[in-house]
Amino acid sequence: MSWSAQYLDGRTPVKQRVTVRIMRTGLEIVGEDGRTQWWPLREVRQSQGFYAGEQVRLERGGELPEMLLVDDVGFLAALRREAADGARGFHDPGRRRFRIPLTVLAAAGVVLVGAGLYLWGIPAFAAVVATRVPVAWEERLGASVMEHFAPESRRCTDPVVRSTVDDIMTRLLAPLPSVPYRFRVTVVGDERVNAVAAPGGYVVVLHGLLERADTPEELAGVLAHEAQHVLRRHATRAILQHASTGVLVAALAGDVSGLVAFGLESARTLGALRYSRQIEEEADREGMAMLHAARVDPAGTLAFFEKLQREHGASEEMLRYLSTHPSAGDRIRTLRALAAGATAPPVPLLPGQDWAAIRRRCAR
Repeated sequence: MSWSAQYLDGRTPVKQRVTVRIMRTGLEIVGEDGRTQWWPLREVRQSQGFYAGEQVRLERGGELPEMLLVDDVGFLAALRREAADGARGFHDPGRRRFRIPLTVLAAAGVVLVGAGLYLWGIPAFAAVVATRVPVAWEERLGASVMEHFAPESRRCTDPVVRSTVDDIMTRLLAPLPSVPYRFRVTVVGDERVNAVAAPGGYVVVLHGLLERADTPEELAGVLAHEAQHVLRRHATRAILQHASTGVLVAALAGDVSGLVAFGLESARTLGALRYSRQIEEEADREGMAMLHAARVDPAGTLAFFEKLQREHGASEEMLRYLSTHPSAGDRIRTLRALAAGATAPPVPLLPGQDWAAIRRRCAR
């Protein structure tokens, strides 16, 4: 049981040719000059030679260890066979044939676990976190999102438009027993037909949608829907689902220090967001209940969606709102059934005001 090897004493880089003999409890190392060393197996560790084509390296000692380098991988098999009692810590070359299948299985396991976390774990965690974050944290996140999603330079600052939209939102919120947020509706100079709810009471209405609303009741239906996304923390949950674990923990703790940097990514998330059918149905249902409670005519909501459905295919830009709120046909049928549940006659919104003139004031 003799094997050719190279020996390094740990003090110089010079390799010495030696012969290694495997004994029951250790290795006998004989140099070309006849000098013999004894390495007890309990003091020897393997640091290389675990993979095919790799030189076997054994070490003994502390920071500058002595080393043995053996080219023949059969050395390891012989070591485990002849010195069975003390060789359990050394690699078994016979297991190499299982290494690739095991590596593949391990990689597949990592992919499956990662997919499970992405599809179920993170959304579930985000949903739990979203119900427990402080309102102040949401408001700070919403403000950070607005800096990127609706910068000051793009906002409509016309006082008549702002006060009118605020009056509509105030009318919708008035019947609620309590509102945890201070709602802020911002009209942005963008000709697409869309509206977006951000965390903390922020709602963005693109000017294209405002111009397509032929009556204030049509806009009220949109605002009620987006307000429910805020009140039920749908936007917060969606953003947290795309967040890192650190942001989730910070959200639970109410830490706002990193929200400014997170705001841009959150704005991008909202810009490309597609809510699930279940969430959209919830916002539709509760938004319609909000209209009933505020005695706002739900016919405006139906008219707005029916109008967009009639124009389907005419202009992709005009249908931006419809495309981000899918299943328009089913949705209109559901809204029509919900609208029939009104228990009191509607009270007109903005009586005596020229709505057509108001909605054009931010055209520039």
